[in-house]
Amino acid sequence: MSNLKKLIIDGHEVEVDANLTLIQACEQAGIEVPRFCYHERLSIAGNCRMCLVEVVGGPPKPTASCAMQVKDLRPGPNGEPAVVKTNSPMVKRAREGVMEFLLINHPLDCPICDQGGECDLQDQAMAYGVDFSRFREPKRACDDVDLGPLIATAMTRCISCTRCVRFTSEVAGITQMGQTGRGEDAEITTYLGLTLDSNLQGNIIDLCPVGALTSKPYAFTARPWELTKTESIDVMDALGSNIRVDAKGREVMRILPRNHDGVNEEWISDKTRFIWDGLRRQRLDTPYIRENGRLRKAGWSEALAAAAAAMTGKKVLGLVGDLVPVEAAFALKQLVEGLGGSTECRTDGARLPVGNRSGYVGNARIEDIDTAKEIWIIGSNPRTEAPVLNARIRRAWAGGANVSLIGPAADLTYDFTHVGTDRDALVKAAKAAKPTDGALVIVGQGALREADGEAVLAHAMALTSALGGKMLVLHTAAARVGAMDVGAVTEGGLLAAVQGTEVIYNLGADEVDIAEGPFVIYQGSHGDRGAMRADIILPAAAYTEESGLFVNTEGRPQLAHRAGFAPGEAKENWAILRALSAELGATQPWDSLAALRRALISEHKHLGMIDEVADNGWTPVEMRAPGKADFRVALGDFYLTNPIARASTVMAELSANAKARRAQPLAAE
Repeated sequence: MSNLKKLIIDGHEVEVDANLTLIQACEQAGIEVPRFCYHERLSIAGNCRMCLVEVVGGPPKPTASCAMQVKDLRPGPNGEPAVVKTNSPMVKRAREGVMEFLLINHPLDCPICDQGGECDLQDQAMAYGVDFSRFREPKRACDDVDLGPLIATAMTRCISCTRCVRFTSEVAGITQMGQTGRGEDAEITTYLGLTLDSNLQGNIIDLCPVGALTSKPYAFTARPWELTKTESIDVMDALGSNIRVDAKGREVMRILPRNHDGVNEEWISDKTRFIWDGLRRQRLDTPYIRENGRLRKAGWSEALAAAAAAMTGKKVLGLVGDLVPVEAAFALKQLVEGLGGSTECRTDGARLPVGNRSGYVGNARIEDIDTAKEIWIIGSNPRTEAPVLNARIRRAWAGGANVSLIGPAADLTYDFTHVGTDRDALVKAAKAAKPTDGALVIVGQGALREADGEAVLAHAMALTSALGGKMLVLHTAAARVGAMDVGAVTEGGLLAAVQGTEVIYNLGADEVDIAEGPFVIYQGSHGDRGAMRADIILPAAAYTEESGLFVNTEGRPQLAHRAGFAPGEAKENWAILRALSAELGATQPWDSLAALRRALISEHKHLGMIDEVADNGWTPVEMRAPGKADFRVALGDFYLTNPIARASTVMAELSANAKARRAQPLAAE
């Protein structure tokens, strides 16, 4: 039986799903209905009344279109389709009245507040309001709320749409925010004066339709019309969130989410959103050469000549860091292997199988979480490793999915069955598993980093097969899947590759400690751990300063675009490698990024399938017995996982606050 229903909206007959609300039906018909409280990814509140429409033959008053479904409309006297009007005189008067009430207590700083130019209230007051107010009494005011270092509040502007409350409770999974009081005393606030404890809290800045919640680090630094907007990809985790980088001149001023239903929907983590101040600090902007134990500045020609001399005739190992685009990893592999050396991207020691994409990526998509009925999490804490993906798991759990965890217990913002903490729990689960409809297994890097990582992966794949479901490998490094795809790996892993190495070419690998002995050439953007150990430093562009391919944790290639230029004499990663190859007398056969990308795609066809997830097949890893130890999670401090984050003052403050929150003593009952 068809679930479609016909109705007439502003004289146009449309046929829509009967379960849609009127506001959704109007959107499908291409008719705009103003709204403040309604948001398609949050529950229905129906409290702003801005979305009023007239239902002909219905009640003699306008109806909130966000709260009425199409199936609730009555047909005409002779069975005609129901009629809805969104621009009748009744609707116009109702919207003007609602807008007048909303503006009664709104402060007089409207044209100049830091939300100016991007304010729904401002736009809709112009489009649907009246040009004067009949209100002459004193305006109500209320105290601002301290939500922490990320979100500035001006609660007098708040119109109580409750979007922030619904987001924090439904998506982020925290309960610190709500509405207190009644009538004129109603206020959005935090209970007991708590600050927000979530890695997703910055999204309420985008959700707020007025200037009540704004970005504290960005406030008063720029206006929207001053910014150059560039669509790009985030590299703070392996999810590959779609972002927009807003720059003023050479400096990144803010980072906002872009909608992509298959990856991040319209949310991003706080690290993604507020990392931009780290792009300005501790930057490498000129080459350096170490002489007599001290680094001195050098020119590009001198530094490249010194690097080429150091590499010639030596056993070279190339390390691929966590934030490196695929093109640079490919160029490094060509360069180092041309000298008889090897490259390695698994700098954390993860036992990811070489050449088996179903083993190091899995065969599931991120959006498979939405329809999963059984979710198994092995050796991972997705709340810190991929907060936006964790919000999807929470939504699946809220929809009835059962979640089972093997590994350290943690607050994941949803209930789960804690199966165990060690390898034995995984082995027993794989043996006892039975086919289940809609099963999904998520394997974290914490499960694969120990010496028995391949055995753990084999049992995770066995569990997946026994459940008849799909598997997703949750990576923590944005560059890892792409580097694995181009073969920047060695048989035996990192420890085997280091043996006998005389020169290490470190391409942005700051999360690995290099022992004394090898000569180290570091190519990266920040003066972090890698630069401290280096004998030669070649300054490179950060992820917002060069175009590049990144492959996310599900195996989806995506393009990041350059939003600005690198500081000083720093160059794009591929250009440095190309120049070094010429110095070595083995000039690489490309002189532009486009030519390099063509060579890359000709060897690895699936990397040319931008924004598509290739079929990885299913090739189980050879079974072997794992150890007996407990699983450990991959990330310790969510806020300080890479050199850009460690250069950020905002991330440092968030990290300190998180440690203080964990160490806070409990009061005696």
